[in-house]
Parts: sequence; C-alpha cells; structure tokens
Amino acid sequence: MNTNTAADPAPHPVIALVDDDPGVRRSVQLLLRSRGYDVRSYASSAAMLADAQVLDAACLVTDYLMPEIDGIAVLDALRERGWNGPAILVSAYYSPRLIEQAKRQGFASVLEKPLREHLLSETVSRLIGKGEKAAVSLP
Repeated sequence: MNTNTAADPAPHPVIALVDDDPGVRRSVQLLLRSRGYDVRSYASSAAMLADAQVLDAACLVTDYLMPEIDGIAVLDALRERGWNGPAILVSAYYSPRLIEQAKRQGFASVLEKPLREHLLSETVSRLIGKGEKAAVSLP
C-alpha cells in the first residue's frame, strides 16, 4: 500500500484589484493572471469592501479616483479591518503631492497610468516576495 500522497500545490497569491474602468480592470486582471496570481477584481470600491474575502488578499492594486470611494480611502478601510498587506495606488493624476499623500497613508508604491505592464508585474512580485507593508517605492 502506498502511503505517499502528493502535496497540494501552493495556492497562488491573491491580488485584490479595484478599478472603475472596465478596460483597465480587465487588462490588469489578465496581466496578473498570466503571471500566476489569483486576481479578484472589483468594478467599485464599495463592491470590494463588501466582500469579506478581500481580507485574504496578499496585495491590493487600486485606482485612485473612483466614483464612490477613492483608492486612499479604500486602503484606510482595509487597514481598519485588520488587513496589512502591501498596496499599490495607480492614477492618471500622478503628481508629487499624490505620491506624498499615498506615502503617508501607507501605500507601498504609486504607479502612473497608463500602466507599464512590466513595472506593475515587477512591483507586485517584489512586494509580495518581500512581504513589504508600508515602504514607498517610486518608479
């Protein structure tokens, strides 16, 4: 009788993605899935915050300007619930002021839209691999 069992494969890290632009959301979702991540994507910050499973995410990728709740408030809400993973803020309104604000709020990285695919995937990989939480890195 063979008692050896194959170990379950390691689960893919979960990325929580929130962006109100369906085209951006879909392209980022496809990119991150192609890199081996399990992506949970949300069309709104309210939808993401309503999902209790978002607290299982290894990393957050959020747009800055959204209709209901902006990306900075999204991270604040997750932190209030005890989530302490690394977060990436993406914005078409990239500025020194936004970078400083994001840094103060605990974002690990701020990326400019349109996103450069290699930069996003490298940033996610680095943040998850190092387990960073609140240090800001700039491109």
